[in-house]
Amino acid sequence: MYIVVTGAAGFIGSNLVKALSDRGEHEVLAVDDLKQGDKFVNLVDSDIADYLDKDDFLRELANGAFDGALAAISHQGACSDTTETDGRYMMQNNYRYSRELFEFCIDEEVPFVYASSAAVYGAGPDFREERECESPLNVYGYSKFLFDEYVRRNWPERSSQVVGLRYFNVYGAHEQHKGRMASVAFHFFNQYRASGKVRLFEGSGGYADGEQRRDFVSVEDAVAVNLYFLDHPRQSGIFNVGTGAAQSFNDVAVATVNACRRHARVIGVNVHTTLPRHFYADPDFYRAELERFLVAVDRLAMIETSCDEAERAVRERMFRGDATDFRQVYVVSELTRQLDRATDSLVHSGLLVRDYVLSVSPGG
Repeated sequence: MYIVVTGAAGFIGSNLVKALSDRGEHEVLAVDDLKQGDKFVNLVDSDIADYLDKDDFLRELANGAFDGALAAISHQGACSDTTETDGRYMMQNNYRYSRELFEFCIDEEVPFVYASSAAVYGAGPDFREERECESPLNVYGYSKFLFDEYVRRNWPERSSQVVGLRYFNVYGAHEQHKGRMASVAFHFFNQYRASGKVRLFEGSGGYADGEQRRDFVSVEDAVAVNLYFLDHPRQSGIFNVGTGAAQSFNDVAVATVNACRRHARVIGVNVHTTLPRHFYADPDFYRAELERFLVAVDRLAMIETSCDEAERAVRERMFRGDATDFRQVYVVSELTRQLDRATDSLVHSGLLVRDYVLSVSPGG
């Protein structure tokens, strides 16, 4: 029997297909609209049983081709462009399509897990799965809200699992096709890689520059939630999918820049965005300073690796319930001090800028 994943070549859908493939679920029917053909790359590393266009899949359902043949439907497909203004398209694609899948699953008693969105809450400030907290600000949010309402109205009719997942701000692999709708982490990474800077919105609504806040959740966690419900078909409901804590865009920018620097040895050091301008005046001085810089970065990376390994050993002992090895704790502490000293040395020499460069863009 098939596990159907709609939106299978999209962001969350393709990560879910990959997770199912990795755990040996090869009877996966991938459903999507590949009009944007480059999305196929998101499926290349996964094993699937078959692929169907989303409209063909709906027709086959109506014709009875899948009666008794489906183990579950994970409905991740939707138009997720919050700036889309074509309401007819949005309601057909997000609301009517979801209704037809839901009704099939109710009739055939097939577990149904679907993607809702935190956009149903609008501006908040309360994010509880309750009607009084729901006030979407755009037609995308409204399409998701209206389907949640339809599910709630028909709740007594169900005899199998129905789960709605209200995703907050998801980030991670396989979102390159989303363009401007990709996560801020994705945009920050590409901005920093290209120019050595990240661009943030200036302050508005009582928030300082870059201090606007969202609940950022990794796609790995979003997939884990989907797998949990597929593994527990007796559990139903509409649930938030996030960390439960808001973080600022500044936090995400700093984390992204630090991650880029941590992996500098892998992605390559961009000398032109790292070395101060005066290093280019004297070629001999430049070569000597560059060599010193690369040696220092290499030492910094080695200390970071040792520190990570020591911290991991301590965490593993604690997880197993073993007695704490205080010598190992000391090693972590000493390596952390070495890391700080090595970083400070680079900063003071002008070879490394500790903080990211904030380039404020107008807007809310």
